[in-house]
This record gives sequence, C-alpha cells and structure tokens, in this order.
Amino acid sequence: MSKMTLGAHPFLLGFDQLERLVERTAKTGNDGYPPYNIEQASENRYRITLALAGFREEDLSITVEDRQLVIRGRAAEDTEDRVYLHRGIATRQFQRSFVLADGVDVSGATMEHGLLHVDLQRSVPETVVQTIAINGKNGGDA
Repeated sequence: MSKMTLGAHPFLLGFDQLERLVERTAKTGNDGYPPYNIEQASENRYRITLALAGFREEDLSITVEDRQLVIRGRAAEDTEDRVYLHRGIATRQFQRSFVLADGVDVSGATMEHGLLHVDLQRSVPETVVQTIAINGKNGGDA
C-alpha cells in the first residue's frame, strides 16, 4: 500500500506546492530566539512582533524571498571595554522565517522600545464568477 501525499490527492488539483510549503515551514529554525508574537489586528491585518533588546535598526534586515518573510539580525560588536558581572541579554546573530500565504504582503516595519513590529496586509480579491463554454467535437460548430 502506497502512501498518498497531500499534493497527489485527486481533489486537490494544483496544490502540489502546498506539500513543499509544509516541508519548508518544518525546516525553519525553531530554537526560540528571538521570542516573538503573532497577532491578528483585524480580519485582513496581522502583526509579527520580535523582542530584540540590544539590537539597533541598522543591525536588522527584513526581506521577502519566495513568499517567505526573513528577518535577520546581527548586533554590532561592543567596541567599549566593558566588564560584565552577568550578561543575560542575548544579542546573538539570528534568522527568523515566516511563510506568507498568497496575497499577504508586508505593509511596513517599526522598531520601538526594543520591539520590532512587522505589519502584514492580506489583499482581498474580488469574487469572480467565470462561465465556461462547452465546445463540441467540431470546435463549437453546430
């Protein structure tokens, strides 16, 4: 007995990319750093918030690569001679990825109080009804 994959189901025509999407999502880093929230601001608006204490705007990069939102951070090295008795604020390099659905776009990003906010907007397509003509064997000639 062979296992039927999600993209091979007969009722899911053209959804073979969905299986690749699930695989890609499973491969994204899951180490918990940096911590983040995802909130739904309205029916078509979302906000991803990352806690980035110790990072500056110039330490961060936000890109969309093949429907995947990628946020990278690399804090500048301390140039001052500091002696830490305890260092509990992590500023290590990171990459956090989020797969975006079709029609979801990044509408902006802001940094305030050590929190990076990335706002997402879903475009709502108009409902379209399409009528399909049935052509006979003779190419529609009667």
